[in-house]
Amino acid sequence: MVTKEDLIYRQIVTMRDGARVLLRPLMPTDRQAMLDFFLPVSNEERRYMRHNVNDSQLITSWTENIDYDQVFPLVATIGDRIVGEATLHFNEGPARHRAEIRIFLAKDFKRRGLGSKLIQSLIDIARKRSIHLVEAQVVTDHVEVIKALHKVGFETAAVFEEYFMLPDGEIRDVACLMLRLRKVEDEF
Repeated sequence: MVTKEDLIYRQIVTMRDGARVLLRPLMPTDRQAMLDFFLPVSNEERRYMRHNVNDSQLITSWTENIDYDQVFPLVATIGDRIVGEATLHFNEGPARHRAEIRIFLAKDFKRRGLGSKLIQSLIDIARKRSIHLVEAQVVTDHVEVIKALHKVGFETAAVFEEYFMLPDGEIRDVACLMLRLRKVEDEF
């Protein structure tokens, strides 16, 4: 359940190069900034995305229909510019103890430590929501993303062969990574 604390969440992080970035929840007023954020996405990057981020109606629906209890969207901003976006997708029913992380960074903010800061913030939010397992699914081509997730504590749980189909029909393997937030107690 979303709390007032979730909605007023703000964190200023300093990148390795000294840039200061504000992390905060996505707001309905961020429509244009989100459109501008996704506009320069290359065709190669877009091939690996689950959604067509160049569809302005899709971005509008994301900003106008925010349900923080279903998906918690966190943006990284410098001034009015969004330079990163990470989401925590909550499950229901028997999967309610798990959540999935997804992340995308502006090209000029990759390899600067921002991704790790966004992921760590979502892990903190997941803990507050009593999530037991945080998952990430990454196409195995993205070795650097997998390495970054390992650095913050994720472990590769499985690799699904031929699990992701690119728009042109090419098939890729997907690594399923997990971060356990609650230890399993051995009881008898």
